[in-house]
Amino acid sequence: MKNRFSSKFSKALSLTSFFASFGFMAMAQQAAAPVTANSLVILLFSCVMILVVFLAAVLGDKIIKLAAGKFNTDKDSTPGLLPTFKELFIGEEETLADGSKKKVNSLSQGFDIKLSGKAAKLLRKYDAKTYAVKPTDFVGLQPIPKILVKEGQAVKAGEKLFFDRGFEGVFFTSPVSGTVKEIKRAAKRAIAEIIIEADGKNESLSFPKANPLTLSKETVLAQLADSGALTLLTERPFGVVPSLSSNPKSIHISAFDTAPLAVDYNFVFKNIPAADFQAGLDALSRIAPVHLNLDANKTKSTTLLNANGVNKNYFNGVHPTGNVGVQIHHVDPIAKGEIVWTIKAEDVATIGKLFTAGVYEPKRYLALVGSVLNENYYVESLLGANVASLIEGNLNNDNVRVVSGNVLSGKQIAADGFVSYFDNLVSVIEEGNFQEMFGWMVPQYARPSISPTIPWSMFPSTVFDANTNMHGEKRAFVVTGQYEEVLPMDIYPQQLIKAIIKNDFEEMEGLGIYEVLEEDLALCEFVCTSKQPLQSILRDGLDYIRSQN
Repeated sequence: MKNRFSSKFSKALSLTSFFASFGFMAMAQQAAAPVTANSLVILLFSCVMILVVFLAAVLGDKIIKLAAGKFNTDKDSTPGLLPTFKELFIGEEETLADGSKKKVNSLSQGFDIKLSGKAAKLLRKYDAKTYAVKPTDFVGLQPIPKILVKEGQAVKAGEKLFFDRGFEGVFFTSPVSGTVKEIKRAAKRAIAEIIIEADGKNESLSFPKANPLTLSKETVLAQLADSGALTLLTERPFGVVPSLSSNPKSIHISAFDTAPLAVDYNFVFKNIPAADFQAGLDALSRIAPVHLNLDANKTKSTTLLNANGVNKNYFNGVHPTGNVGVQIHHVDPIAKGEIVWTIKAEDVATIGKLFTAGVYEPKRYLALVGSVLNENYYVESLLGANVASLIEGNLNNDNVRVVSGNVLSGKQIAADGFVSYFDNLVSVIEEGNFQEMFGWMVPQYARPSISPTIPWSMFPSTVFDANTNMHGEKRAFVVTGQYEEVLPMDIYPQQLIKAIIKNDFEEMEGLGIYEVLEEDLALCEFVCTSKQPLQSILRDGLDYIRSQN
């Protein structure tokens, strides 16, 4: 991609030289001899040859672009013989909504699932009665981590709850002040949830205040680990908790989301202090170079646009363009042995406040979405809030499924459950526990689909009331090419999944397993004709690769 302009220019130069050679030959012949019938024939022949070559180049360019268009991930990188005007004189830059010219990664593959029930631009304060930290939200932890609190013990925000011996020095802390109500266990006494009953005071332990830019990398990491803020980050590959011994080559922040009914970061950042966000960026920049990934057309927040000390990358496209894994793939790919950290944009402000105010206050701006809810809106709460008060009395249908996160990659929770650690979305949709007569042969209601057999696929702007029905069952794993149509990454997802199924270590590495997490293949799972549990299969492969490393 970096040499796209030079390669296009060289093509243009080569073609121009080829055309010019015929012209020069004709001119030389004309100058060397008087005008005769033979010279006119030669001149005419030269003109015809130039025209033939030009038409052949145009036709070849069209054929190459048509052949490559189906699998192309970047409209600006479409191969061809002839350069476009934009490639010759503008390169990779595009004009943004604010009139400025920036490099834009325009991704054509993917699919937007338009569901009804999007959250209105209305923010309410939500003080849940209980909050929970769930060890099961983290990849790589032991089933029974070392618990540092007891039931009935008073805690403050930032106070240590548990740690895992596999991540020495990294602590998981309370998001709120209150009393440890219950240490809930699952099968084989595994720790499922540590539930804290809030006292309404939101008191935090005190941490050192400082300008992050004046601190060393080691000091910043130590404070993040001690307060629990380090667990807000995710380490790629594998999607595990960052280790203090890790040396990430970069840190990526996706400041927009393209998932179904996702939060609007322009609205969210109206409520986030710009000073806290900038301080968080400054702290992260002490660890590794920071990449802030923005929507080229929709990002309007001045807090995001005016951020300093970061590499700003602009993207344009449908889902999953908003996935940080897709963004990393196009600007900073992960090779074997390399480490990249990621973090949600709102959590950057939490890190900033940790240094500017010396308190740990992991705020969450949750969007309550779904067509079965009477009201859809945003709430300002804290990490791990209980959703019971948000759901109760707000349903127009009792047969529902509550999902922490988006409907593609989120986790089902109880109607009185807790929001997962990394989620800022609570999706409530109708449960699909009913049969349809004739199934897909006679569609009885509008549903999102990329299949041309569903008539509504021809109307991409249609908004749907979806349910959880899979419209089929798991069947033979057939090759369809569907995954490649919706994954804007230069990998072969179907072959990767098959390599995981047969446990082929080298093939998994060669097919790019280090570049993807479950959310990156969630849309592939949605369109899968074979109804394969791709996210679960991918997690098995990632865990296997990690165990071997």
